[in-house]
Amino acid sequence: MEREMLELEAIKPVDKVLIVMAHPDDVDFGLAGSVASWVSHGSNVSYLIVTDGDAGGFDPSIPRLEIPAIRREEQKKAAAYVGVESVEFLGYCDGALRNVPSLVRDISRAIRKIKPDRVVCQSPERNYLRVPASHPDHRAAGAATLDAVYPYSRNPFAFPELLEEGLDAFIVKEVLLSAHPEVNSFVDVTETFDAKVGAILCHNSQLPDPTTVEPMVRKWLEMSAGRAQLGEGRLAEVFFKVTI
Repeated sequence: MEREMLELEAIKPVDKVLIVMAHPDDVDFGLAGSVASWVSHGSNVSYLIVTDGDAGGFDPSIPRLEIPAIRREEQKKAAAYVGVESVEFLGYCDGALRNVPSLVRDISRAIRKIKPDRVVCQSPERNYLRVPASHPDHRAAGAATLDAVYPYSRNPFAFPELLEEGLDAFIVKEVLLSAHPEVNSFVDVTETFDAKVGAILCHNSQLPDPTTVEPMVRKWLEMSAGRAQLGEGRLAEVFFKVTI
């Protein structure tokens, strides 16, 4: 209970943000409101989606081989909805993601290319209060991202092939963990709630009943606003901020 009463820090926009997520739609359910807010304040936001979400969907009439292309297009549309132009896919297998050297290298490559002031990823820890948010792919993507942040993207002698590509080492100073068991920071997304819902609704292949999205997401964000001790009627997305 004491942790819940701690005052959370308001997260400010920065120049460059790299968001690494396991599946298409993870960023939109998790933090599209924050993304829309940051973009409105001039942040340059890039998405790195680790899998194509090929194990997702609900309609058996859609050939499984078509799912990756469908989900990539949905994610691009959702990104555009909140003002994000840069979306890259790594194409790892949905449902079988592991924190392996090739994944850490690929995330390190993105970090060295983009040189973000902030990296956002999923928590590598299981959240027993929100088990669906702790999908094994989410935890693997989060662990690999943190390993990429420290030490591999900043170590010039790690993954020498990246130096051969002309990508010098880069130091990330701040990471936000989404769906972490503990939170210490927040973004007020009251003004960007509609943009968040619109981004989520771009993922048609994942929404058997789109009418449930708005009230469900509003409830989540009202609870998060309560944790941030915001006033009645406010909405928030919450994170665990790590300074490195």
